Amino acid sequence: MTCGTPSQVGKMRKQLRATLAIGMTAGLLLSGCGGEGGGAMSAAARRGAPKFKLICAKCHGPDGKGMPALGKDLTISEFVKSRTDEELLAFVLIGRKPMGGSAEMPPRGGEPTLSDGQIRDIIAYVRTIEEKGASENLVDQ
Repeated sequence: MTCGTPSQVGKMRKQLRATLAIGMTAGLLLSGCGGEGGGAMSAAARRGAPKFKLICAKCHGPDGKGMPALGKDLTISEFVKSRTDEELLAFVLIGRKPMGGSAEMPPRGGEPTLSDGQIRDIIAYVRTIEEKGASENLVDQ
C-alpha cells in the first residue's frame, strides 16, 4: 500500500513537521502561563512570593485576601486587575495616604530597600494569586 507519489509524500512530511513545530512552540509558550494551579509559576513570581509573604502579607494577608482595616484583598481587587504592571509599580513606589477607613500604603510597602525589580517580582506573584482568586470566585457563584 502506498501513500502517494514521492512528491506527495514529501509535501505531507513538510506539513507534518510544520504542524509539530507549531504545536511544540505553542506548548512551550503556554507552559509558562497561568497561576499556581494552571501551570508553572514564572521565575519572577517565584522570586516575588517570599518577598510578598515577608513584606506585603503584614497588611494583605499571607494569601493576599487582605487584613481587616489594613490591606485590601488583592485576589479580587478591581484596582489591581485594571492596572498594568508598570502602573502598579508606580503605585507601590509612591504608596498612598489613608482614605475611606483604609490604612496607609507606605512607599515600597514600607520596605525602602526593595528595588524596582523586586517589586516587579512581587507584582508577578500578585498576578498569580489574582488569577487564583478570580477562579475561586467563579466556583462560589
